[in-house]
Amino acid sequence: MRTVLTVRFLWLFVLSTVITLSTARAGSYPDFTELVENTSPAVVNISTRQEPKRRQQLQFREFHQDLPDIFRDFFGKPFPPGKDSKTPAHSLGSGFIVSQDGYVLTNNHVISGADEIIVRLRDRRELEAKVIGADERSDLALLKIEASDLPVVKVNTQAVIKPGQWVVAIGSPFGFEASVTAGIVSATGRNLPSENYVPFIQTDVAINPGNSGGPLLNLDGEVIGINSQIYTRSGGFMGLSFAIPMDVAMDVVKQLKEKGYVSRGWLGVMIQAMNKELAESFDLEKPMGALVAEVLEDSPAEKAGFESGDIILQFGGQEIKESSDLPYIVGRTPVGKQVEVDILRKGEKQTLSVMIGELPDKRHLVDSKQNTPKALSNRLGVTVKTLTADEKEQHDLAHGVVVSKVLEGPGRDVGLRSGDFITDIYNEKVDSAESFYDVVDKLPANKSIPMRLVRHGKPGYITFKLTDN
Repeated sequence: MRTVLTVRFLWLFVLSTVITLSTARAGSYPDFTELVENTSPAVVNISTRQEPKRRQQLQFREFHQDLPDIFRDFFGKPFPPGKDSKTPAHSLGSGFIVSQDGYVLTNNHVISGADEIIVRLRDRRELEAKVIGADERSDLALLKIEASDLPVVKVNTQAVIKPGQWVVAIGSPFGFEASVTAGIVSATGRNLPSENYVPFIQTDVAINPGNSGGPLLNLDGEVIGINSQIYTRSGGFMGLSFAIPMDVAMDVVKQLKEKGYVSRGWLGVMIQAMNKELAESFDLEKPMGALVAEVLEDSPAEKAGFESGDIILQFGGQEIKESSDLPYIVGRTPVGKQVEVDILRKGEKQTLSVMIGELPDKRHLVDSKQNTPKALSNRLGVTVKTLTADEKEQHDLAHGVVVSKVLEGPGRDVGLRSGDFITDIYNEKVDSAESFYDVVDKLPANKSIPMRLVRHGKPGYITFKLTDN
């Protein structure tokens, strides 16, 4: 009898423990109902219409053209026109109200090329919106509807965002209005291939076509980001979503309200990420900073004395841990401000003072210069040719040699090609075949050597090692 009672007691104890743990675990999950009730009235559905004639001239930005296909904007695909070619095209997206007098924030790609924009409120009103301003670089657009006393979201531009924290998205995926999804922050400060001026918030919140432009909220019901892109192979949710932080967004809103466009700081350098081999070749203990691959002509950097091969370590007192840190920091710097920049040049730290310019329009940043790298000597297994003055002018090179032949050796191993232009080796400029071979002959063995080359107009650094003396 005592054994039976003991077994029953143990069974009841185990059962009560399981129930307690289950209850505690259930209680640890957040309840989003109040957050959604308070915020969703300020989240809107945005539809656009594009006339057939304009549709022939403009393309819906279903994809960022300079992104890999797996990075996609996710406003809904345009509804296909009917058999009649005069049928207008439509698209769907999301947005949210940031002021009671009718300012609405969304993504630029939601409204790009639209002839008509309709904002649909939760109370079923449909109001035509006008574009106050749009910024392609940050993928943001500010709209205005004629209404008053509208519900607004709570915006937090100073929120501390950490990986692992709960976040919620509200939007119109596939046209289903006021849909709510939840997840966690996966990472912060993500830089995507298309744009380095936005440090994206990465989440695993379910985001699908139509969510674009909707808010990303923390547990306090504050908007901390704007859902903008997804990483996908299928066109739908894969657990990798990217949102624009609200400090970036509200700075854009302020400028769009004031002048209808966004100005950003500009340094005027083409930079390259530092890896282990490059760090070793520049005598750094670990990869750090941003390596200057090219200084653009007539840029603030050129006027301040920057050179190819400089490693930018600090900008205006802010440490540059990775090359991707620099564009965002420079972009947020006021135009005309004098900034101290700490660099490493040929192993020595220096400080340069530069007056920040205004970032030109994207089309003016296309560099048509055909620079090519300097050639290597026989130790590298390549032969080079001295450039004539006309060739330098043609390719807009201040100095350098051209690779004429690549044989077996370290040069081929690191991917050198005929037609590459080599401008610097081991932080020394080369301007003739003779100087090139002289530099190469003196290179140390078993050490990472940086070499600057230009291929198809794009400069960059590679590293190699020589095993002989």
